[in-house]
Amino acid sequence: MARNLSGAGKASRADIPRDALHGALRRDSVKKNVAAIHVSGKLSLLQRKLSNVLLLNAYDHLTARASHRIDARTLCLMAGYNSNDTATLKDALRSLAETTAEWDMLDGQGRQEWGVSSLLSFAKLVDGVCEYAYSPALAEKLHDPAVFALINMNIQRRFTSGHALALYENCYRFHRVGSTGWWDMPLFRRLMGVGDSAYYETFKHLNAKIIKPSVAEVNATSNIILTPETRREGRAVAAIRFRIAENPQLGLMDLDDGGAVRATDVYARLRDMGVADRLARQWIAEHGEERVTDLLSMVAGREGVRNPARYLSAAIAGGWTSDEAGPKPPTPEEEAAIAEARARAEEEARRRDAEDDAREAERLARRDRLTRILALVEARTPTQRDAARRMFLSRIDDDLAREDFATRGWRSALNGPAIAAFWEEMEPEAFARE
Repeated sequence: MARNLSGAGKASRADIPRDALHGALRRDSVKKNVAAIHVSGKLSLLQRKLSNVLLLNAYDHLTARASHRIDARTLCLMAGYNSNDTATLKDALRSLAETTAEWDMLDGQGRQEWGVSSLLSFAKLVDGVCEYAYSPALAEKLHDPAVFALINMNIQRRFTSGHALALYENCYRFHRVGSTGWWDMPLFRRLMGVGDSAYYETFKHLNAKIIKPSVAEVNATSNIILTPETRREGRAVAAIRFRIAENPQLGLMDLDDGGAVRATDVYARLRDMGVADRLARQWIAEHGEERVTDLLSMVAGREGVRNPARYLSAAIAGGWTSDEAGPKPPTPEEEAAIAEARARAEEEARRRDAEDDAREAERLARRDRLTRILALVEARTPTQRDAARRMFLSRIDDDLAREDFATRGWRSALNGPAIAAFWEEMEPEAFARE
């Protein structure tokens, strides 16, 4: 079993040369199949991070290629591990090949399907390159866009605990509905990789050693806030679920929000051509600045192209090359089909941009409320501040929420809505313009 390298040397995305990353590795998120997440088993932090990077690298060709390749140094850096200890990397890859993924879900015809596969069918290191493969059955499940969660690679690199990352992976896919739903305790222990431990069959131990530390790290590290809730049968805890809210402190984290991409020349050229913001960022992330730049140059050098943006869209979708022997401009019928597909893509991009704008407006509103709350606190005398703090603490029933408030005070993200309601009750005129 590989060693957990949470204390090993870490690397940030800034440590990885931009031109060393190609294709899918330029993305910031990996599509992670919910079935594989559910039963990915007892993985260390390093193994779980490596698993996500390998999937990100292979995703575009999961079902088309029998095996995939990635530079071993890039693999380590993407996982946040910059050691030259190849023995540790070999141990981690060996464990991924020995760990099974299990799924129990409906297939395309609505039939119940159960399956099991090793996470990797093989892995090998040759001359500084890692080659690996997934079984065909698992590759099909991992590539199914109907059953995935987006795992942000910038967020992943922040985690220092494998249990916390496992909890994040299992909860994040439910962030739009606001709750995971109830998991019985044997299933939850299995999701957290401690299903075989008799020690963690006692909820007191599980809560103290796994749940509370993992929830605290997810809330401090990621783009969601988790609040655990339990259901008892008699005196024993029988099930657990997690309420999920957006982390209002996300704007303070140095996550890539597209600003770096928007500053590039290729992005500016795409926008000048009339390509939507999200679509431009998507093309650059999926295909890389170099390839998109080559295709832009190809389009500029073609005669008879009536709509450069449509032509570029066809070139990207069709995998065209940028050499002089490339395809001729599309026929009117082809252009019509391309226009329809592009219109759908741009409509989806506009919808997502509107959602992004709404989330940004909500984030700014939360920041404004926090600024006013802190000003109200500052205007009080020390005695009044202490009284307000004690009054608010008396309203908190949840232990985790109390701990978060004790640590962060009025900036507590976990108590954000309750804090806003408390001060609106105390000083309604301060919030009248909302």
